[in-house]
Amino acid sequence: MTLPHTRPRLPKDLGTLRTVMAADRTLMAWVRTSLSMLSFSFTIYKFLETAAQQDIVARSDSPQQVGLFLAGMGTFSMVLGVVSYWMTLKDLQRAEEFRLGRPTLVISGVMMLAGVALFVGIAARVV
Repeated sequence: MTLPHTRPRLPKDLGTLRTVMAADRTLMAWVRTSLSMLSFSFTIYKFLETAAQQDIVARSDSPQQVGLFLAGMGTFSMVLGVVSYWMTLKDLQRAEEFRLGRPTLVISGVMMLAGVALFVGIAARVV
């Protein structure tokens, strides 16, 4: 039994519940994509930075540009995933009231913060 002022944790309608779970899976796919881009940006940045220090790379600003691009794309993809997820849940909530706080949304927020931190870290680094 729920109190009149609280929303149920999940929708009672099975179709809506399946749609929420599908949205969760889709957001987790966005998280995997973002995580891949962020980790690849750091790896490529460090690899190219070492190559630039050994004069293997012609331009010394290449590592920073590549790292910033990939970190920016990883963060941007996470933002797109969260916006899409949020819009889906808000549309579903019009049909039936339920809480919007979901664990996948928390993980996504952490990934967005990590992406911003990585982007700022690469941008602040003087090559």
